[in-house]
Amino acid sequence: MTVERKVTDIPPEHLADLASAANQCFVCGPGNSAGLQVQFRMDGDVCRGEFTAAPRHMGYDNVVHGGLLFSLLDDVMANWLYLQGERCFTARAEVRYRDKLPVGVPVRLEGRLVKRRGRLAELQGQVIRVDNDGVVVEATGKFMVG
Repeated sequence: MTVERKVTDIPPEHLADLASAANQCFVCGPGNSAGLQVQFRMDGDVCRGEFTAAPRHMGYDNVVHGGLLFSLLDDVMANWLYLQGERCFTARAEVRYRDKLPVGVPVRLEGRLVKRRGRLAELQGQVIRVDNDGVVVEATGKFMVG
């Protein structure tokens, strides 16, 4: 059975932080009108989101900019912790680009906890094409909690 956790399931004290005008996160901040406006949710033990790049997100030749793809990965991993009620920052990350992503192709974002030791959490993230389930880019990251 899959249990989805949505923004409405977040404790009110965390929801106030997420929805505050001070939340200017480029990827998920509702207060950033120039941002990507990705909405993350927990689906069992996986943090999920969706995104479709527009021409303004292009690096070259109708391909989504790699830095933007890593930003999506960083956020899906960090939001795994945030949706558990914990704040964190990226301590280290390693990214592997597997394929180019044409502008306009919808993707799924998935983040999973790999292991946790004290304040250090290791997570894994993937950007997956919706049309063919191909992994475009993946990353592992270590995040400091607190």
